[in-house]
Amino acid sequence: MLDDSEYSRWISTARRAIDSAYGDLDRGDYNWACFKAQQAAEFAVKALLYGTGSPAYGHSITRLLTNVKSMGVSISDEIVEYAKTLDKYYVPTRYPNAWAEGMPHEYYTNLDATNAIMYSERIISWVEGIWIYLRRGEG
Repeated sequence: MLDDSEYSRWISTARRAIDSAYGDLDRGDYNWACFKAQQAAEFAVKALLYGTGSPAYGHSITRLLTNVKSMGVSISDEIVEYAKTLDKYYVPTRYPNAWAEGMPHEYYTNLDATNAIMYSERIISWVEGIWIYLRRGEG
């Protein structure tokens, strides 16, 4: 049985996170835009998992997708590539000691942030499409 309420809580949080990432992009806070894009995609995949009553532990989108795959959902190589790229933005975008020197904001560009947001948007849309498909199967 699908849990629409739990799915909605998480997918709404994903949408708010990606909106915030756009604000960071506009301000030139590229490291934060990359991090929030990662968070948005993570929340979206967790929406799918929590909405189906499946385990959703950890912060790696790539690992979370293995739980989705175990539900019998097909995942394109493109979605996996986006997840792997976004996973690289979880720690070093925020922590100065993730870098040999300097600060996180010195290492991220407009292109990094733009691509991260695009990848996240694609994962969110993919999740929304899977959810619609699952709901049709229930009805």
